[in-house]
Amino acid sequence: MIAFLQRAGRTRPLQAQARRAPRASYRGALVVRAVETYARDFTKAPRLIQHKNEAKAFYAFLSQVYDYVVNPGHWTTEMREDALQPAQLDSADLKVVDVGGGTGFCTQGVVKAGIPPANITLIDQSPQQLAKARAKADLKGATILEGDAEDLPFETDTFDRYVSAGSIEYWPEPQRGICEAYRVLRPGGVACMIGPVHPTHPISRTMADLWMLFPTEEEYLQWFKAAGFADVQLKRIGPSWYRGVRRHGLIMGCSVTATKPAAGPSPLELGPKAEVSEQANTNPLSFLLRVVLGSVGGFWYFLLPVYMWLKNLVWPRTGPLADKF
Repeated sequence: MIAFLQRAGRTRPLQAQARRAPRASYRGALVVRAVETYARDFTKAPRLIQHKNEAKAFYAFLSQVYDYVVNPGHWTTEMREDALQPAQLDSADLKVVDVGGGTGFCTQGVVKAGIPPANITLIDQSPQQLAKARAKADLKGATILEGDAEDLPFETDTFDRYVSAGSIEYWPEPQRGICEAYRVLRPGGVACMIGPVHPTHPISRTMADLWMLFPTEEEYLQWFKAAGFADVQLKRIGPSWYRGVRRHGLIMGCSVTATKPAAGPSPLELGPKAEVSEQANTNPLSFLLRVVLGSVGGFWYFLLPVYMWLKNLVWPRTGPLADKF
């Protein structure tokens, strides 16, 4: 079944793509290592909604309840402030882009940090998510656009800060999206990527791999360094009631920040995009099966925080939650 879905969806093993794509000479071994790690991961799991059209369809439904279902269990205001703290949103003059900004929840955190909406651009591929963002009073005056995180419609060296929260898990090519973050930042600009972390528990890992990309912490660091960023730092975040438990993975589990050291595009050269919206997976049966089966994995991560919240209530508070399920 998975093999059929992958063939019908016209996905390609990234190891083959990496061989065809030109490799940059910049930090040679590091770049090769990042590309090879990225390729191996994409051949391991179906990740049925880690595709542009499937993700777009998934969010056409999820957008209706995103701020009421996803945020309370996975992405609280306290987590948002904690995750954005390393982004150095310390001047009202900063020009900020929020990539994959969805309903604008993270963008609201940027505004709360002191950046006026007029200095903020929010971009996402989901018109339903963007409609929710446009309706928020505290985002009035922000530029809100529909677009692709892997092919941003901005000039090189445009923004002082790049923020992306809960978006990388749907990118067919995370390395390409991070190279775009490098390109659109000005020299000295800071990128802040907030996203999931890889589960180690076998059931949660199966569900995560069915759904979307849950990178390891090491992969985040490799991708940013390979793109040319300097001073790459990772900060762990998570709901308070998880009490540090990370074996089940987290939809919002870390905040990675890095600085662009020099003007221009990323020194890492990549080949053609692996996937272009409107051209990917035109088989209707494959498309429907991918969205439905991938959503099963997503539903698991709807139930999981409820379970962890209940466990936090009944488990003794003298130490971390048990290493069992």
